[in-house]
Amino acid sequence: MSTTAELLKQASDLFPDEVVTSAHVRHFELPFGAGRFALITLDNGLDHTKPTTFGPASLANLDTAIDQVEKEAADGEIVGIGITGKPFIFAVGADLKGVELLKEHEHALAIGKGGHEVFKRLSGLAVPTFAYYNGAAMGGGVEVGLHCTYRTVSKALPAFSLPEVFLGLVPGWGGCTLLPNLIGADKAVSVIIENSLNQNKQLKGKQVFELGIADALFEGADFLEQSLIWTARVLKGDVTVERPEIDRGEAWDQAVAKGRFIADSKVHGAAPAAYRALDIIEAARNGDFQQGFDAEDQALADLIMGGELRAGIYAFNLVQKRGKRPAGAPDKNLARPVTKVGVVGAGLMASQLALLFLRRLEVPVVLTDIDQERVDKGVGYVHAEIDKLLGKGRINQDKANRLKALVTGVLDKAEGFADADFVIEAVFEEMSVKQKVFAEVEAVAPAHAVLATNTSSLSVSEMASKLRHPERVVGFHFFNPVAILPLLEIVRGEQTDDASLATAFAVAKKLKKTAVLVKDAPAFVVNRILTRFMGEIQNVIDEGTPVAVAEKAVEPLGLPMSPLVLLELVGPAIGLHVSETLNRAFPDRFTVSPNLKAVVEAGKRGFYVYDSGKPELDPEVAALLKQGDSVLTEEQVRTRVLDAVAQEIGLMLDEGVVAEAQDIDLCLITGAGWPFHLGGVTPYLDREGVSERVNGKKFLAPGVASVPA
Repeated sequence: MSTTAELLKQASDLFPDEVVTSAHVRHFELPFGAGRFALITLDNGLDHTKPTTFGPASLANLDTAIDQVEKEAADGEIVGIGITGKPFIFAVGADLKGVELLKEHEHALAIGKGGHEVFKRLSGLAVPTFAYYNGAAMGGGVEVGLHCTYRTVSKALPAFSLPEVFLGLVPGWGGCTLLPNLIGADKAVSVIIENSLNQNKQLKGKQVFELGIADALFEGADFLEQSLIWTARVLKGDVTVERPEIDRGEAWDQAVAKGRFIADSKVHGAAPAAYRALDIIEAARNGDFQQGFDAEDQALADLIMGGELRAGIYAFNLVQKRGKRPAGAPDKNLARPVTKVGVVGAGLMASQLALLFLRRLEVPVVLTDIDQERVDKGVGYVHAEIDKLLGKGRINQDKANRLKALVTGVLDKAEGFADADFVIEAVFEEMSVKQKVFAEVEAVAPAHAVLATNTSSLSVSEMASKLRHPERVVGFHFFNPVAILPLLEIVRGEQTDDASLATAFAVAKKLKKTAVLVKDAPAFVVNRILTRFMGEIQNVIDEGTPVAVAEKAVEPLGLPMSPLVLLELVGPAIGLHVSETLNRAFPDRFTVSPNLKAVVEAGKRGFYVYDSGKPELDPEVAALLKQGDSVLTEEQVRTRVLDAVAQEIGLMLDEGVVAEAQDIDLCLITGAGWPFHLGGVTPYLDREGVSERVNGKKFLAPGVASVPA
């Protein structure tokens, strides 16, 4: 047994639930008399929607397949070797289910070395090797192809990435070393660092080709056939693949510097993965692949045993699993069909909602408002957005015409909602206004219609309390921008019935949103936590701490934006309104900042101006600020803010606002863009000792978002 085989056999015991990927070898004659060819196909035997991954047993199967073709190549029986995946999926990398079970650094190191030892055999064979990216390729799926001599890619490929930095790892099976040596450091930094830290941005097939990662691009319908024809021409010498010379001088330095700037702007030094990847890329300019592979092994092992990766996997599982099977959701069979949607309001939020319902449900959508001008503006917004989709080639003319015909606007609710199955309001955030709207809708909508509110902080139960049928009212709280942020907080009022709630969840699924069941409590989940978080920042500013110190204090969390930039995005007036709502509910913990109130009354849209290209405190805002003389250090501010957040989450869990801490994290990740490397917030609070200091216990059990005990 080879050293590689022994290594993988030892590691396989650590992956008890691995879905094993097979590596089938088949032979055939290439066209044009190019010779006999061997093709390895990766397939985990599940249906074509299930991803193919690499655990120890899967790597061992590929190693065995390479044993076979290596001998054939050495004996001159074949002229080339290809590797591809099952239909629509090439391979998506390491088996994360097994990785999160690893307890020892040496075991993590073995996984890194095992992958390298298998993959690098592809570059050492006696004949050229070809990777055919026929479908989704991520992580190790990309890297196995990088070890080949040539690569082709399908135009239909939907997703291609090296997402490891996003999760808290580095591309550890050759990506950090081989990619910059293939396409140059600048492009490699974009793929490995920039795309990962940009919410795991995926590449399409054409982009993979244009970057130079693939040498040829073919249509999806006959991708493998065309790839094999191209392979034959390469082997015959009719096609020569020319790759640009890599600049290993100043351009390499600039690329690494760009990567560090991106990492600093995204995670502020708080997460090590991006920096470890950049160190390896920086060293890879010398072309010493083995040195690079060794560095990848060490970085991979270190990061696997660190909190960032565990939190990243935890966050990934929340989004991919818990987010698709919402805790506490009623029986989906109770859901009623929705064949028409009504939207009360035609402002920007209401218009965004109308567009979303229209695109996802493709049913008639009708908007109402208080005058024709507003109605026309709302419908016009939807039409304009459809035209943009048409212009970008996202939809064809027929579909554009069909969608436009489905959206209408009326002044008379009786005319618009008499046959609607689902009506959502997005009007001014004032209880009396919303109660009036619901009373008007209830009078004209069918008895079965669900009445939904997009309120961000008001009581759904109180909103429904004056209706004859409060059981059909649900909270349906979206986050801005509606088209981008996945979270949908579904709020069950005191009298909401199961059928209405089930219908709401069914609609959320069709809208492709991550739905979380939330108790009817002030500000629900995201706004309550963010208001407490930002409230403490505002408190320390009011008390005397300089704005810059207060903002910089929370940079180590690596949040997507600073608190005051987030306030600007939300809108100071909305932030003030939510803080006032929570102050009425919990006056001992939520304050109303007099400085924020002054900013809102002055009509300012935020604390900053951007004349220099970066945020600077607006002189007019600075003149409004009235501060005390209590000045805190960054560390003191950070401690105070984190303690407040931990306290609030503990209270929310005690109140049953959500089922578990996992739902808190899912909400923050999908509704507020909190980074995967934090796992939302509770793993970070546990890891930093804040949870126990404030609440006397951790939020999560040992082994959940942490190394198993």
